[in-house]
Amino acid sequence: MELLAFGDTGWGDELFRATLMTIAVSITAMLIGFSFAAIFTPLKLSKYKSLNIVGNIYTTVIRGVPELLVIYLFFFGGSGAIMYVASIFGYNEYIEINAFVTGSFAIGIISGAYSTEVFRGAIQSIDKGQFEAAKILGLSKFSQFYKIILPQMLRLAIPNLSNVWQITLKDTSLISVTGLVEIMRQSYIAAGSTRDPLFFYSFAAVLYLLLTFLSMKLINKLEVKYSRGH
Repeated sequence: MELLAFGDTGWGDELFRATLMTIAVSITAMLIGFSFAAIFTPLKLSKYKSLNIVGNIYTTVIRGVPELLVIYLFFFGGSGAIMYVASIFGYNEYIEINAFVTGSFAIGIISGAYSTEVFRGAIQSIDKGQFEAAKILGLSKFSQFYKIILPQMLRLAIPNLSNVWQITLKDTSLISVTGLVEIMRQSYIAAGSTRDPLFFYSFAAVLYLLLTFLSMKLINKLEVKYSRGH
């Protein structure tokens, strides 16, 4: 256990900070994913075919391409795209995108594709009578969604969103290629420094399992809360 001590004699403080970074990236990516889902879910449910096509292209392409490739495209292509736009305005210096921003955004787009499908399925599972009743009551579009549709959608979506969260949490290990020091990157550094890869990679597995366990406890409480009366 000396290897996990805090201070100069161990790697405990570095791994603790890496764990916090993993949590920060995961939460940020989920929030970004929800933002994308809020945009593309209505497109996939739209009665207009052109909007359906846009929504389907997003979910099909992102879910069909390896996550690591998406991260590479944003990490290496993002700087190039921004530099190209900047050159149009006369700025020709090198622009480097922050690894946290790149990693969170890339994983967020991946998370958003899965969340879009979850929300779409949840809304389609709501009885049509609920929509009709909301219209008969004369509620505004916002009140219909916020008071009637959203609570029922969350009840149906939360179990599947727990899977999206686990995917997002594990995908954070892929952004170690960007140089961001999260659990996987820090374990790699510690393993190389101490020449004890089995110990640190095993401990990394324990950390991921612990985060998943604690997350599921919280998600289960949310599921019970939104399932009251059912």
